Amino acid sequence: MAKKKKVKAKARKAKSRVKKTVKRPKAVKTRSRKVASRKARKVVKKMPEITLEKIGEVTHYFPHVKAAAVLILKDSLSVGDQIYIKGHTTDFKEKVNSMQMDRVSIQIGAKGQEIGLLVKKRVRIGDSVYKV
Repeated sequence: MAKKKKVKAKARKAKSRVKKTVKRPKAVKTRSRKVASRKARKVVKKMPEITLEKIGEVTHYFPHVKAAAVLILKDSLSVGDQIYIKGHTTDFKEKVNSMQMDRVSIQIGAKGQEIGLLVKKRVRIGDSVYKV
């Protein structure tokens, strides 16, 4: 009887060593590269060119009131203008809703003035301000 038990144990070990293989279906090529690239070209639409004109630079940021001090280097900026603020980690557009100079609301900021702008996100010193 002892011999039968050993034979059964060996048979069990042999079964566990067998590896199961699963056949995977091959990838089916649906389109050639030329056809795919032609379709990709059709999808790409020409975006209207946006002219950006650098008008200022951020000199300070006030986090409590979410305001930026901007030195106007060129042209002028008025309430209602669309601006684009771009920096190392900053990148957003917004409409100028409020401008101040020496704690007094103003409608137009001219070249050489340092004005305060309400901004929706954090800006950093040195970020560029563009007029869209």
